[in-house]
Amino acid sequence: MGTGPLSFADVVAVARGYAAVELSAEAEQEITASRKVIEALANDDQPHYGVSTGFGALATRHIPVELRAQLQRSLIRSHAAGSGPEVETEVVRAMLLLRLSTLATGRTGVRLQVARTYAAMLNARITPVVHEYGSLGCSGDLAPLAHCALAATGEGTVRVGPADNEVPAREALDNAGIEPLVLAEKEGLALINGTDGMLGMLVLAGTDLHSLLKTADLTAAMSVEAQLGTDAVFAADLQRLRPHPGQAASAANLRALLANSAIMESHRGSGCTRVQDAYSLRCSPQVHGAARDTLSHTDSVAERELASAIDNPVVTVDGRVESNGNFHGAPVAYALDFLAIAVADLASIAERRTDRFLDVARSNGLPAFLADDPGVDSGHMIAQYTQAAIVSELKRLATPASVDSIPSSAMQEDHVSMGWGAARKLRRSIDGLRRVLAIELLTAARAIDLRAPLSPAPATAAVVAGLREHVAGPGSDRFLAPEIEAAVDYVASGAAVRAAETVTGPLQ
Repeated sequence: MGTGPLSFADVVAVARGYAAVELSAEAEQEITASRKVIEALANDDQPHYGVSTGFGALATRHIPVELRAQLQRSLIRSHAAGSGPEVETEVVRAMLLLRLSTLATGRTGVRLQVARTYAAMLNARITPVVHEYGSLGCSGDLAPLAHCALAATGEGTVRVGPADNEVPAREALDNAGIEPLVLAEKEGLALINGTDGMLGMLVLAGTDLHSLLKTADLTAAMSVEAQLGTDAVFAADLQRLRPHPGQAASAANLRALLANSAIMESHRGSGCTRVQDAYSLRCSPQVHGAARDTLSHTDSVAERELASAIDNPVVTVDGRVESNGNFHGAPVAYALDFLAIAVADLASIAERRTDRFLDVARSNGLPAFLADDPGVDSGHMIAQYTQAAIVSELKRLATPASVDSIPSSAMQEDHVSMGWGAARKLRRSIDGLRRVLAIELLTAARAIDLRAPLSPAPATAAVVAGLREHVAGPGSDRFLAPEIEAAVDYVASGAAVRAAETVTGPLQ
């Protein structure tokens, strides 16, 4: 790890893949140089925020030298005030990595030992226990980051590797040969003043959504095909009339996925009475494309944030120590909320496509609810209910968190971003979208099978074949929940998209 920005792939590799972390020589030099600036100020008669003063609304109090270690320890202990469900390991690991990335820039003034301890914790797979509630997304993700810092000092609890049991942080550090930190001037602030939690969740959500957008194009293609829709509306020249890049990419995917389909050819030509498909089929590239373009924007926000050194105060390149407001989470919070809107709409159009399979008035010859014996069997009737329940939840989760603000710290922190809350609900939204698309895939695959002896496109046939390794084809009613979960796993693992790409090549 150097002084420059991490990539999305770097974050995912450490957060999910437990990749090792090592500070570069350049980063260690910058950290050492900025620490000298802080140490030079420690005995200055002038007050310096976070070095020789209290914090927040208590910043007017001068702290004598003999109390400064206690000041830093008290800061971390008091700010580790989270409550509620435990935050996922991948999110906490992303937080640790991103805080370390800012330390590595040399703009925070911590000792080299602090940065090395965070790297050692990541490499030892020590994950502090962090709770869901506590961050207002301003002055950084204070409470979540304080729980991480607390563990580095040997207090609180952690998990080690994939183990289910919590262990005392001191025990885990001792077992890994890591000396607990005793924080010096400025270091407590440097470990908690960052947008690392919300940024980590934005990076992880963006990574997942890139895959799910391909999945959405895949499930839309399967729905168009099995419902005897037309692919003429996806023609490249029609897409160029409205040149949004995401729309063009989505339409290109649909054309590739539907190529050489005997089902599509069966109703093509002068005998076809279908003039226009319903919007949920015909407008899939427009909706999916808008989501793609939204993701492109939020990716750019995340990339800028990954290139940022966020702390307060900061040590500037020319050696000044300056207070600032760069810890405010608004840029990230808006991006998180924007994505939640796009995710809700992607799920909404997928649910509408699925519903069309189940209604004999709209499914073009398929049995009611795709049931084996309608009336005796219910087919996929309630699978669509599950989709509908999720979509309704996603609409609620699309309500922006960032439009809210609750003043704190005796009105010193009087406008906050709520970016952590925006990130938490986006994670739920991504999970919901994955499940909605999996149910569309499950339902569309059943309908494709019911179109036999007509054969589907080679790409969609490969997807159905992959699903059939885990879920049986059409037949009388079976316990449906495990089949839905198998489809969710098929989507989440990326196997569904990879099956299609064995035919199409890489989708856009």
